[in-house]
Amino acid sequence: MSDARDWHTASVFLNGKVLVTGGWNGTTPYNSAELYDPSTGIWTTTGNMNNARGHHEACILSNGKVLVIGGTDLMGFLNSPELYDPSTGTWKTTGNMTNVRGYHTASVLANGKVLVTGGFSSGGVLNSAELYDSSTGIWTNTGSMIYARFEHRASVLSDGKVLVSGGNTNSAINSAELYDPSTGTWTPTGNMVNGRFAHTASVLSNGKVLVTGGYNGNITVNNAELYDPSKDTWTTIGNMTNARVRHRASVLSNGKVLVTGGANGNDVLNSTELYDPSTHTWTITSNMNNARGSHVASVLLNGKVLVTGGFNDNSDTLNSAELY
Repeated sequence: MSDARDWHTASVFLNGKVLVTGGWNGTTPYNSAELYDPSTGIWTTTGNMNNARGHHEACILSNGKVLVIGGTDLMGFLNSPELYDPSTGTWKTTGNMTNVRGYHTASVLANGKVLVTGGFSSGGVLNSAELYDSSTGIWTNTGSMIYARFEHRASVLSDGKVLVSGGNTNSAINSAELYDPSTGTWTPTGNMVNGRFAHTASVLSNGKVLVTGGYNGNITVNNAELYDPSKDTWTTIGNMTNARVRHRASVLSNGKVLVTGGANGNDVLNSTELYDPSTHTWTITSNMNNARGSHVASVLLNGKVLVTGGFNDNSDTLNSAELY
């Protein structure tokens, strides 16, 4: 990449290109954005965002534009979103969120709206949620979560509901809750077996949700568990080989899940491993060329996984990218 960055985002367009936005390099937040073309393996710069930001979220909307939401800059937390138009390579601002927030989640719902949940702000941990309507550019408040949380995860289920799992409220929590877009309300669901934040949550081809790793408030963990929406229950499965936090998980075209990098409390990892849903087992696969945490992993249209940026064992921010 042109710029070294962590806490950035990456979005895969229908034409196969990948848009990387913002992030931090040490004490500097970026407003830069760049495009990766898998057909050539080349990065090109594109229009800069209006605001430098990291710890933000990005979603591809039904109209093909990318919505970048919130995050942090040198002044603190942001409520500003902006839209990237891939046809022009330019950004424009859109309506502000009600709340400033970073370390939040953003999910595209079946109706095309974007649900943003929780996060951290200058006032503390948030339980608020709001909806963005791309047809109007307006945000509206929706039902608040039962628990305030940040560094949690949100997963859109096959029935259109959104599962929020874990997070940090000054301690790791094991609670999970479901958002129903038809009513705008949250209901508690079965608790995870283990409290965790900065974990991963992946929707599998069978509709279940795989949660891996994270930090439990005392140590980085290697445990994993599955949520079954049909039973509203969590069950533990085999542990990963390595404990890891701020790692990434990617659902591959064969249904397996590739977990990459992260940190284990002492070291930043270059190790990767695969979860097989048919056997509930983990196997080691080849190491990345670079150890990295707080990176981004994107599944490309050709089935390969593009890993970008992050930080290494020396706390250096990386501009390298690699393919699995």
